Amino acid sequence: MNHYETVFILTPVLSEPQMKEAVEKFKTVLTSNGATVVNEENWGMRKLAYPIQKKTTGFYTLLEFDGEPTIVNKLETAYRRDEKVLRFLTFRLDKYAEEYAIKRRSLKKTAKEEKAAEPAAEAAPATEPAKEETKKED
Repeated sequence: MNHYETVFILTPVLSEPQMKEAVEKFKTVLTSNGATVVNEENWGMRKLAYPIQKKTTGFYTLLEFDGEPTIVNKLETAYRRDEKVLRFLTFRLDKYAEEYAIKRRSLKKTAKEEKAAEPAAEAAPATEPAKEETKKED
């Protein structure tokens, strides 16, 4: 089994439920063909480097999955058949890229945990000692 990463750009005219439905469709293509989805990242709406089909923005989504090489052809066929997809790129990660992806995921996980802990710290404000102002005599 190989470790793959795929990034696809969906058309910006989709609503939030339509976008999630499209992502779920591609995840279903993967899981129904024996792949396991390791990571899913929604990068949100981003500006394109150049117009594609007269559109200048798109919804970016990244999927990491483990599977056999034949799955890539089936996934890319599903991308080509779907009019919502502007562009896609799928590639196999080598061992160094896999290590980097694991490290990146763990860093994102700790950042989310720290962000969740931040509001709790703000809820209990720390008391600051009162500062005394001294006047200097001329």
